[in-house]
Amino acid sequence: MKIAFDPQIARGGLGWATRAERSNGFAGRRSHLVLIPSFNSGVKLVETVRAARSHWAPVWVVVDGSTDSSVSAVERLAATDPELRVFVLPRNQGKGAAILHGLRQAEAEGFTHALTMDADGQHPARLIPRFIAESRAHPDALILGRPVFDESAPRIRVLGRRLSNWWTNLETLWAGSFDSLFGFRVYPIEDLRRVMEATRWMRRFDFDAEAAVRLCWNGFRPINLPAPVRYFARHEGGISHFRYVRDNILLTWMHARLVMSFVRHLPTIVTQRVRSSRH
Repeated sequence: MKIAFDPQIARGGLGWATRAERSNGFAGRRSHLVLIPSFNSGVKLVETVRAARSHWAPVWVVVDGSTDSSVSAVERLAATDPELRVFVLPRNQGKGAAILHGLRQAEAEGFTHALTMDADGQHPARLIPRFIAESRAHPDALILGRPVFDESAPRIRVLGRRLSNWWTNLETLWAGSFDSLFGFRVYPIEDLRRVMEATRWMRRFDFDAEAAVRLCWNGFRPINLPAPVRYFARHEGGISHFRYVRDNILLTWMHARLVMSFVRHLPTIVTQRVRSSRH
């Protein structure tokens, strides 16, 4: 079914477990959902959604002002699947903004955690149950994917993220040494929503890194799980919206803001680290 951009949220389905949840041993506990933001993802969107649905329910897609055929394709898929929901935003606002929209809807319906994954097919849908199981075992933690790259990964992207990782590790005093840009993660919905609403940033490509850093500041410890990554070539349907100049400027400004905030948060961060080391 299609759900257009609307502050009034449909409710229901919270008191029963789907076959996917029963098979994973969590009957009656609909705490986690899969959230997929998408902007002009082409044929990969439907492929990603089908893969996600084969491993979990429910799956929600937030279409971030897309203008390609992926919108109608995923809407047709949702028309015959009650566990697939599609939200359509009227204009492109960025990955973080799309996720925030999904978080608000999910929180209103009683969900506590969301597994986010990209719509371009790079993330391993088969690992959804494992990541969610880890989240349920450790609800006060961030479950973060640690990417395992193969030969399809552009070298410049791999090297570039190492620099971003160094900065986020510094900003969290190496609290788990997580990957800053990998979007296959399980977040606590309410806490992430509060963090995002407290700032005007985190709405575009700066979302993944800043979300993890600020949640670590709030006391969530990162748990890293390995996850293979595949970059698809254009002839395979691969689409990248990353722009090296624009997005690297955005990341540079993000790290500048985080470092300034880090200095203010330093006493609290150190206190939390000391307390955690004693337990």
